Amino acid sequence: MEYGAIDLHTRESEIRIVTEDGTEVFARRVATRPAALARVFADRPAFQVLVESGTESEWVAQCLEGWGHTVVVADPSYAPMYGGWHRRVKTDRRDVAALAEANRRGWFRPAHRVSPDQQTVRETLTIRRTLINQRTQLIAVVRASVRRQGYRLPSGQAETFVRRVRQLAMPAQLQATVAPLLIALDGLAPLIATADQAATVHARSDAVTRRLMTAPGVGPITALSYRAALDQVARFADAGAVASYLGLVPREHSSGDHQRKGRITKAGPREPRAMLVQASWTIWRMRRGPGVALAAWAHRVAARRGRRVAIVALARRLARILFAIWRDDQPYRTSVRHVAAA
Repeated sequence: MEYGAIDLHTRESEIRIVTEDGTEVFARRVATRPAALARVFADRPAFQVLVESGTESEWVAQCLEGWGHTVVVADPSYAPMYGGWHRRVKTDRRDVAALAEANRRGWFRPAHRVSPDQQTVRETLTIRRTLINQRTQLIAVVRASVRRQGYRLPSGQAETFVRRVRQLAMPAQLQATVAPLLIALDGLAPLIATADQAATVHARSDAVTRRLMTAPGVGPITALSYRAALDQVARFADAGAVASYLGLVPREHSSGDHQRKGRITKAGPREPRAMLVQASWTIWRMRRGPGVALAAWAHRVAARRGRRVAIVALARRLARILFAIWRDDQPYRTSVRHVAAA
């Protein structure tokens, strides 16, 4: 039985293959390309290969599995995987040696491999977010240019920004200055609208996201982001594990009788956490409907701890509620069960 490991990098990767007793039988640095990897693995008898979870890991794992090998995509944050190899000297050869030894001895923790469908959703949402970020940056530059000349734009939504700028009586020189940015914003508008429409259609066609959207403040983007981040609800033991995964639990430094908690960890994926906070602000402003009970709870927290703390607490509670909705395969209900799930 052989055990392999790949220390993946963008251009070149280090490969090491050892026998069951740890004897090295192959060690080489190759280009991180399918053809180069195929020359090493395609014709080799099936064995187990370990790679760290990262940007390149999924396509490499799919290639290796296509050639008949068993692949372990390992969590790189699991310290025991490296044993005593990272003391004073760190090189790619030492890294791959540690990974091969971890593979042989079972000193690893498998990372979750996102399903192809949800990986596509993640990429689609990333593209949408990139377009929106570009729009935000362009709007900020235009607004600053206008303000430096002593003009003020009426408030409004981003979708109406270009129209509001063009309606403003400005000197010809200022109009010429901001014109390229307005043209860029005109080009972004249909791309963002198409991305929003596609997200809405996708969210409504998926049974899980449809149920998630029954929760107060949760729209298509929030539902899709939450679903894509968790991928499989069954891999989380409870709602608390989800809140921790999304980085919505407070940091803690406790010892003995002393307990000290700080700000949230902000671990895990940023996008669903940001979406839950945004949804919490929507709930905060509710005066009627199914979100009133949650809004009232948040206002009580705000009275004791302040509004920002209350919003984060509400985002954490909403993450737990969405977990309960998904796990129980039931829409949101203003019942004791769903409210108590938080």
